Amino acid sequence: MDLKKELQQRLKTKPILLMTHLVLGYPSFTVNREVIRQMAENGVDCIELQIPFSEPIADGPVILKASQQSLDSGIAVEECFRFGQEMAAAFPMIRFLFMTYYNIVFKYGEEAFLQRTRDIGFCGTIVPDLPPEEGQTYLERSKNLGLAPILFFTPTSTDARLRTVASQGAGFIYCVARRGVTGQQTAFDGDLEQYLARCRRATDLPLAVGFGISALADVALLTGMADMAVIGTATIKLVDAQGPAAVGPFIAGLLAQA
Repeated sequence: MDLKKELQQRLKTKPILLMTHLVLGYPSFTVNREVIRQMAENGVDCIELQIPFSEPIADGPVILKASQQSLDSGIAVEECFRFGQEMAAAFPMIRFLFMTYYNIVFKYGEEAFLQRTRDIGFCGTIVPDLPPEEGQTYLERSKNLGLAPILFFTPTSTDARLRTVASQGAGFIYCVARRGVTGQQTAFDGDLEQYLARCRRATDLPLAVGFGISALADVALLTGMADMAVIGTATIKLVDAQGPAAVGPFIAGLLAQA
């Protein structure tokens, strides 16, 4: 089953889905392993595993720091693939995606990177610095392999631009909730509601909303407007402050009214 159809199937029994994010190797693969277990056991649908990169332009200070510390510890792309394969085998109910920047993909070799991603059991990739106009081979190769290349909607996009982007993507659309980078607070107001209504009109792909989603109230407000909430920085902060054991109750709390 392709990712779009699977998410639509899950939405028949859940009012909203949840995607989480972590930086591979931060603070260690051992902690990553436990965090993923906590997420899987408490209702997460998708997890984006970020391969660290030195210049993550879409990421705020928390993820930037995590990526740099991971790189400083010597984490390599090959280790990320091996760990991803282990996680995909251990938690088959979770749909895993790699998130990274195109320099990583390019250096590894685009075709080889995507083939390996498919072979380890992942369902797609998220590459925020590759617009569709510059990523035609990436998009084509992904779809030929049955991978979903996740594309982005932004609040500044025109309706025509939203439709153009949607026509190139697969799986779901990542709707950036506001201008800027990850980790900052998002205003849940009429502007966001109107933006998500425009997103809905532009595509029949499921809509995932991220950037600043951090609490039960956020997820509750997105329910009915979006199909999936994306939690990133909040989880990293929680693990830093309280350790991986705090992740399970946090995730369960986000879905308490779902």
